[in-house]
Amino acid sequence: MSRLFKVLKATQFKYVSSFLLGSTISGGVVYYNYKKSLNFSFPPTSTTPITAAPPLQYGDVSKAISEITSKLGSSKITFSESEILHHSDSSFSTDHAKPHERPHAVVYPESTEDVSEVLKICHTLKVPVVPFTGGTSLEGHFISTRNGISVDLSRMNKVLAIHPEDLDAVVQPAVGWEELRDTLSDYNLLFGPDPGPGACIGGMVATSCSGTNAARYGTMRENVVSVKVVLPDGTIVKTKRRPRKSSAGYNLTNLFIGSEGTLGIVTEVTLKLNVKPKYESVALVSFDKLKDAAGSVTSFVQEGLQLNAIELLDDKMVHFVNESGETDLKYDELPTLLLKIGGSSPESVNLLIKTVERIVNANNAKTFKFASNEEEKYQLWNARKTALWSTIEYGRRNIDKDIQVWTTDVAVPMSKFVEAVEETQKEIEESDLLASIVGHAGDGNYHTVILFKEEQRALAAKLVSNMVDRALAFDGTVSGEHGIGVGKKEFLIDEVGQESVDLMRKIKFSIDPHKILNPDKVFSIDPVNDRSI
Repeated sequence: MSRLFKVLKATQFKYVSSFLLGSTISGGVVYYNYKKSLNFSFPPTSTTPITAAPPLQYGDVSKAISEITSKLGSSKITFSESEILHHSDSSFSTDHAKPHERPHAVVYPESTEDVSEVLKICHTLKVPVVPFTGGTSLEGHFISTRNGISVDLSRMNKVLAIHPEDLDAVVQPAVGWEELRDTLSDYNLLFGPDPGPGACIGGMVATSCSGTNAARYGTMRENVVSVKVVLPDGTIVKTKRRPRKSSAGYNLTNLFIGSEGTLGIVTEVTLKLNVKPKYESVALVSFDKLKDAAGSVTSFVQEGLQLNAIELLDDKMVHFVNESGETDLKYDELPTLLLKIGGSSPESVNLLIKTVERIVNANNAKTFKFASNEEEKYQLWNARKTALWSTIEYGRRNIDKDIQVWTTDVAVPMSKFVEAVEETQKEIEESDLLASIVGHAGDGNYHTVILFKEEQRALAAKLVSNMVDRALAFDGTVSGEHGIGVGKKEFLIDEVGQESVDLMRKIKFSIDPHKILNPDKVFSIDPVNDRSI
């Protein structure tokens, strides 16, 4: 091996025409053609600019489908038009599939080994693969931009193990977080991240999502212990064992969290769990001004209050919720905070409540409501959970039955939260579009839900672009939890710089030399024909 790399170093990779590396394994000799393997991602640089990337060259999809059917059986593959459409797009996604962007088939593996067989075939034949679990992502993550096949993991939906004494659980990727929540309630445990309805653990890992509890319990990056993942060539890897801490080797777990299905397909996840608060109350506080609501959040953080959730809804969002009929209660149509206040005893909860009351009153709170029982807790919190769907339904009923929705998010340092939200709201009000703001205010993450007709798309795009620019000007991020997908690739360059994106591309090409896994997401991979919005 050392002799090989002396040769490589001496030639600087330029004059390696063809040579064979041999090594003895179990009495046999394995030969590897380095000319063939090196030319895909190795000029001898630490990064790969898009200008250095070779054009995409994909292979025979029909042959891949035939081999997959032979290996897995016809019961695990479908060509149904309705299923293909379902796995191509969603009405609530920001970016939509173009007419030709459809998978040729949908495969339903039932085990890690099934996934491995699929990827072995597709790697050999150079056929694109797009992973799919709950289909609730918002940034076009499962659009089959290069056709190929969709791999739907919905049959891998088991909770494999719960270890209450270790506060962890092992699950398959299609386990829904709501299903997991209900299962864990029997153990008096909870899993911290809680995104929108329908989200599954596999997709949550892919986008590093979080939800309303992130201020207290963190995002997926803080709540995943390890993953079992199938690499693009079918290799099966487990990134770590179950201890909460480890300093052994590279942090491979976090390499895959947030990679949006571009580096591997996650087939098993070990999750951190938390003990449920013994006592928890839900409060709803309304204000005349958004600035006062956001200012209260800043005060919560600066005083070090450990609230379990801090959610912000602007007056438009509250109006949409009231109009939706999704909740039995009706709310004052004002900027509103929804709070979860928990603790180990009634006394500790009451102490927190008093502090919260003092802070919101100092910020001109108009109303302060507490849930008196479990049903009221559900009803109050349901105002937040139905926010997206309420907005879409309002648009369909009152603007256009074919209304479009652009749902996106940014995050900023807490000291800039009030200013960022205020400026975004002001710009929305000055536009000709109807939109609402909802935020995971406890960690500086907020979302806009913009309603528009197709002919107004450019105007909506301008609002989003300005929102992102504003976040970056405040040293924030282009996405707190939705991910990059196909629509925020240029914004990612603005945030981290071209060199960082080129490094990501180098990692991608090293692990996935044929660029088959979820093409065109996160960053560009084709220098000739990049997929644009």
